[in-house]
Amino acid sequence: MGCSDTFLGTEEDPLAGTPQLDIEEVKNAFSELPFKTGNNDFQLEVLHNKKWEFRMVVPEITNDELVPLFVYLHGGALTPNPSAHTQPNCLVDLVLENTKAYVLRLNSSGFLWDDSSNVSQVINLVNFAIENLNIDPERVVVLGYSDGGTGSWFFSDTHPEVFSAGIPMASFYALLYTSEGLVKKTDIPMYVIHGESDTIFPFTNTETQVEKSINAGSDIEFVMAVGLTHFVPCEYQTYLQEGIEWVKNSVWQ
Repeated sequence: MGCSDTFLGTEEDPLAGTPQLDIEEVKNAFSELPFKTGNNDFQLEVLHNKKWEFRMVVPEITNDELVPLFVYLHGGALTPNPSAHTQPNCLVDLVLENTKAYVLRLNSSGFLWDDSSNVSQVINLVNFAIENLNIDPERVVVLGYSDGGTGSWFFSDTHPEVFSAGIPMASFYALLYTSEGLVKKTDIPMYVIHGESDTIFPFTNTETQVEKSINAGSDIEFVMAVGLTHFVPCEYQTYLQEGIEWVKNSVWQ
C-alpha cells in the first residue's frame, strides 16, 4: 500500500519559496518515532512549515500480533484547536475499552477533512502506520462525529484501498456522482449513525443521502439514534459499540 500522491500535489502554493520536504523524509521521520504502549503524541514537519499533529494510541500486543487500526476524525474541524486530537473523548474511550486496536487521532488544523491538506495527512499517516506498526491492513476503520463523521464518510467513499469500513456519526455528506450523472457507489461497507432530533444535520437529509447511496449499490447499515440531538456525542456510545460489533462480525469475518 503506497503513500498518497496528494502529499506532493497541492492546488495552491502560497509559500513557493519555502523549502519542501520529500515524502521519503517524512516517512523516515515517522519510522523513527519512539512509539510505546499507551498515548503517543507527535508532530511531523511537512510542506511549507506546516505540521501534522496526531496521537497514536498503542495497545499491548506481542511482537508478531497484527491488530486493527481505528482512525478517529474530530468534529468542529473548521475551528483551530491545538488539543482537538488529545482532549478526552468518550467515543475514542469506547473503542479502546472494547477492542484491542491502535487508534489514530489527527488534528484538522482548522480545515475540513476533505481539504487536500487533510487528505494528505490522513492517507499518508495511515500508510506510515501500517508500514511501521503491528497493524492489519485489512482491518482499518475510519470513524468520526459531526464534521469528523462527514470526513469519515468522505474517506470511505474515496479511499476504499485504505479503509475496510466507515462509521460516520451525526453527519451529512454530499454524495459524489459519476460522469454519467449517477450517484457513485461506495465500495466499502458503512455503519451510519444519526440522531433522530439532530437540528444541525436533520435526520431526513442524511436518510435521503443514505437511500440514494444504497440504491447505487452501497452497503450501508443506517441506524437512528432515537431522540438524540447533535451536541450529545457521549450518548452515541451504545450505538457506536453496536457499530463496532457490526464491523467485527459482518465486515471482518
